[in-house]
Amino acid sequence: MMENIVIVVHLLVALAIIGLILLQRGKGAEAGASFGGGASQTVFGSQGGGDFFSKLTAVLAVVFFVTSFTLAIIAKNQSVIGSEVDIGIPVIEEVQESEVPVLESQSSDVESDLPTVAPSADDAQGDVPTIN
Repeated sequence: MMENIVIVVHLLVALAIIGLILLQRGKGAEAGASFGGGASQTVFGSQGGGDFFSKLTAVLAVVFFVTSFTLAIIAKNQSVIGSEVDIGIPVIEEVQESEVPVLESQSSDVESDLPTVAPSADDAQGDVPTIN
């Protein structure tokens, strides 16, 4: 319940910050006002709404960081609670040494396709022609 309220406030503040940033004028907009931009037509007077929008954006940014921090704390607490819950993963018990199969060492009566001794260089010279 508390998490849902914080998420809703977080989203509303994020949208409000985006809206306020889009409403603010850039630095280049003041140059046009000196050539007859007409400050009498602004809602916030001749100074404009720059100060008001800047302060409101700063306040909303602080609220945004507080809600972000709060959501991080809530997520951490839920992950700690979730790690203590038994989710049905079987625990592997230790295997005793007597249960582990042991390979019998090769005895001399077992025939193998592998040669026991590598062929020497003298055996192979009869097939290879040499150049003198």
